[in-house]
Amino acid sequence: MVIDIDLKDKAYKVYIDEELKINKDYVILTNTTLEKLYLNDILQKIGKQPKAIIVIPDGEEYKNQESVNYILEELFKAEISRSDLLINLGGGVISDIGGFVASIYKRGIKHINIATTLLASVDAAVGGKTGINNAYGKNLIGTFKQPSAVYIFTNYFKTLKKAELSAAMAEVIKMAVCFDLDFYNKLSKLSFDDIFDNILEFVEKSIKIKANVVINDEFEDNLRMKLNYGHTFAHVIENETNYKGYLHGEAVAIGMVMANKLACNLGLISKEFEISILNTLKNFNLPTFYKINSSSKFYEGFFQDKKTLSGKINFILPSKEDLSIIKNDISKDEILKVLREFE
Repeated sequence: MVIDIDLKDKAYKVYIDEELKINKDYVILTNTTLEKLYLNDILQKIGKQPKAIIVIPDGEEYKNQESVNYILEELFKAEISRSDLLINLGGGVISDIGGFVASIYKRGIKHINIATTLLASVDAAVGGKTGINNAYGKNLIGTFKQPSAVYIFTNYFKTLKKAELSAAMAEVIKMAVCFDLDFYNKLSKLSFDDIFDNILEFVEKSIKIKANVVINDEFEDNLRMKLNYGHTFAHVIENETNYKGYLHGEAVAIGMVMANKLACNLGLISKEFEISILNTLKNFNLPTFYKINSSSKFYEGFFQDKKTLSGKINFILPSKEDLSIIKNDISKDEILKVLREFE
């Protein structure tokens, strides 16, 4: 299956279970876990050796400036030129940090993403957002840099832990709620045990939804912000737990529950729809509660998020009128009312 991302002069294709064709000299970036699992298979698929293999530790906590410096140093040591290709072999962390490095090394080299996780396949690998974390929050340092291609091999998903599959489904559910209610209605009738029977449909629909959004709003001026449903809350959760308490999709699931409570309180969705989304998340074995130690401290964490502009917090909320909307005029009292339900 091949999906076109039609961005005019930056158009590229997403190849799902298709032949991997690499015609340039290349370097591979991966992590310590994926090096053992997939590297030999990818090298055999390509058929020629890379100029270098760069391996960083596995984990969100390594998506930082220190890792960027290490990757850049290795690229310079290997004398990678601007005509060479960087292959990012991994999940969301590798896609994010690899794309960022590709955008700044010698003012930019081409890169492709080989997504090894369901989460990266439906989210990070596609769309061209790159980034690293720092002490102030998640992905606050980054660029927009579209890949030259994306490859997805769904047989790799069989090596994923159950929690990783569940975490990916949070992003699938997120896109369905915001952009495709028929797709959501199907998801609401399924559970974790149905994932592999529907995996191609989940990947295809999610990528096509995201592709349509990116084509219409590449630089996240408005429409693309809706893909951050649940993320405003999730990024605070991840920052508070030093990126170790929850997988990204797990934090997003909790963030969606928080956003839904806020939307219901504001009359944007019905209580029935709020409960439906809650139950769908639970059906895919996702967490739906986070213990907040201090609502006021959690609230202040919103202001480190890149979606907060001119002191106004942008919340992406489900809506019975438009499926999803962006609101930045919600009072502090309304927000704290929701946060206190999690204390």
